Amino acid sequence: MPRRGFAHTLLIAVCMVLTVAACANPGPPVSPSDPTRNGDTPRSTSDTTVTTPEPSPSWRVGASPLPRRPDGLGEIQPTPPELTERRLPTNDVLAPPEDGRYAARIQRVPDQVLARSTWSTGCPVGRAQLRYLTMSFWGFDGRPHTGEMLVHERVANQLTEVFQRLYAARFPIEEMRVVRASELDAPPTGDGNNTTAFVCRPTTGEQGWSAHAYGLAIDLNPFQNPYTSSDIVLPELASSYVDRTWRRPGMLRAGDAAVSAFQRIAWTWGAIWRDPRDIMHFSATGN
Repeated sequence: MPRRGFAHTLLIAVCMVLTVAACANPGPPVSPSDPTRNGDTPRSTSDTTVTTPEPSPSWRVGASPLPRRPDGLGEIQPTPPELTERRLPTNDVLAPPEDGRYAARIQRVPDQVLARSTWSTGCPVGRAQLRYLTMSFWGFDGRPHTGEMLVHERVANQLTEVFQRLYAARFPIEEMRVVRASELDAPPTGDGNNTTAFVCRPTTGEQGWSAHAYGLAIDLNPFQNPYTSSDIVLPELASSYVDRTWRRPGMLRAGDAAVSAFQRIAWTWGAIWRDPRDIMHFSATGN
C-alpha cells in the first residue's frame, strides 16, 4: 500500500481477492543465487512458519461487502473468529512445483496476462519495462504452490532470490497473483490477502504515482501485516493482527527470514514508518 493517503478505489487492489483466469505458459527457468544449494528446503526454526497442514475454517473470501465509511473505505470491524489465526488454504491457479523444490521463471508479460492486469497506456511504466514472474511459495496449508507477479524489469532477478529465501524458510503465503483491473472498483470486503507487486494506481493525496504503479513495491500477506493510521486498519477485518505481540504464522517481524531477505536487496519496510505504519509493504523507492 502507499505510504500516505487512501481512497477506496485505490485500496481494493491490495485488499480484494477474486477468481484468477488461466495464466500464460511460463518462459525459461531462472537460476538465481542459491541460498539453499540445489533448491533444498531445510527445516526452519522460525515461529512464523507452517510445517503441517491445519484445519481450515469455513470462510469465503470476498463474499461479504462491508458497509462504507464516509471516506469511501469499508467499515473497520473486529476480526471474525475464523480469521483471528488465519490459515486459509491456497487455491491453485498455476501448477505447483513438480518436485517440491523452489522454481522461478521470468518472462516478458504475455498478452493475456497484461489484458487481465491493471496496466494501461496511461500507467507510468511501459509494458516493455514489466516482467511476469512465476515463483514457488509455501501455503498456510503446508504445501508448495506457484504464484505469479508483475514487477519492474530491473528488480525481477532480485525478487526471485528474495522469494527463494522465503521458500527455504517455509515462510507461509496465502495467495500470490496478478491484480485485475476490476478489483480497483469492487466493493470492499476487508478480507483480502493477496501478495502482489504491480498495481497501476497513484498515491492518494499526492501528485505522484505509487511505487506499486512502477512494479517497485510488494505487499506481503496484507491480512497478517495490516496498514494502520489513526482509526484506519487495512484490510478492514484485520484488526486482530494490529497486536504484534501475538505471534502467528505469516506475520512479519524484524530479523525474520522475510524482512531479512528484503533488507539484503536494500528495500524499505513500511513497518518502520510512524504514521501510517504499513507492515505489509516493501519498496525499492522508499515509498
